[in-house]
Amino acid sequence: MSAAFRKAAKSGQRPHRERAQPASRKKLGLLEKKKDYRLRADDYHKKQNALRALQKKALDKNPDEFYFKMIRAELQDGVHIIKQPKDEVTPEQMKLMRTQDIKYVETKRVAEAKKIERLKSELHLLDAEGKNPNKHVFFFDTKKEVQEFDIATHLDTVPELVDRVYNRPTIATLQKETLKGATDPAHLKKLAQQRKNQYDLLKQRIEREKAMFVIAQKIQTRKDLLDKTHKVKVKKETTNGPAIYKFKFQRKR
Repeated sequence: MSAAFRKAAKSGQRPHRERAQPASRKKLGLLEKKKDYRLRADDYHKKQNALRALQKKALDKNPDEFYFKMIRAELQDGVHIIKQPKDEVTPEQMKLMRTQDIKYVETKRVAEAKKIERLKSELHLLDAEGKNPNKHVFFFDTKKEVQEFDIATHLDTVPELVDRVYNRPTIATLQKETLKGATDPAHLKKLAQQRKNQYDLLKQRIEREKAMFVIAQKIQTRKDLLDKTHKVKVKKETTNGPAIYKFKFQRKR
């Protein structure tokens, strides 16, 4: 005897027995338990209450009520999609915006040009790496003079300073004053690297200034295209320049 039957027998209650499945209903499957029936019934009543609430809301709704989502929404493949409003800009407003864009780009370009001029004034462009080296041509009358030519003697300086294209003092100056500037090879190498970095920065700024100039030209071209004057494209737009149009001449008052 199980513990449940012993407990029921002691309390004098009739023990609960699970109802057996009749042989005639076996083809219909197992009988539903009381707990499962309650869950299914609660779910059914919950859905019915939600439907009644929606029906009441629909009946109480004002048929003349209007809100903007009615005209901004549409049904696509059974899904509500809100249409994004298009930007409405008049030609005059577009021209004004183009003008503001040109002013901004031009301001940046002018600031970049000033920085370029400042860098050029600080650097010696004589020994810029990547540029063609300057040539100093000497003229002689005979081949003997060419064979006997000594560049240090001709420039009146010491042989150690011949390769310099700047700060190359003469022997007379060296006798009166000491050589100014760095003479240590390590220090000279460090200064050369710093000079190279400055030239790289200058090159980047020059390229940026050219790019801003091209951008300003393209913005101006797009601004001119807003005019309704008849025009014909002469040259396509490239990365280095804007498109070129030929406009019909119109006399203006």
